[in-house]
Amino acid sequence: MSAAIEVDVHNPSGLHARPAAVFVRAASAIAADVRVTNLTTGSAEVSAKSILAVLSLGVSTGHRIRLSVDGDGEADAVRSLADLVAGGLGEASAGEAPAGEA
Repeated sequence: MSAAIEVDVHNPSGLHARPAAVFVRAASAIAADVRVTNLTTGSAEVSAKSILAVLSLGVSTGHRIRLSVDGDGEADAVRSLADLVAGGLGEASAGEAPAGEA
């Protein structure tokens, strides 16, 4: 059995470079199998633990992705990753000024 959730990407650069690295580090810390799909483009499901695979999805601001985790602690793991993505992966959300700027 696996756990899955859909989440919208709101940070300005989508899953590119730095935010993708943050995402992959978090996914790699999970013992279970972690997969991600770009639902907006209809991409194939890829390993969330591979930076090249994640970058190949071409996830941009406003895209919807599906996160799926299969293994121990899957429900908590998928929720944790979804919260990380929803929180902007360490970046300000689109339309939001970065901390310290106004």
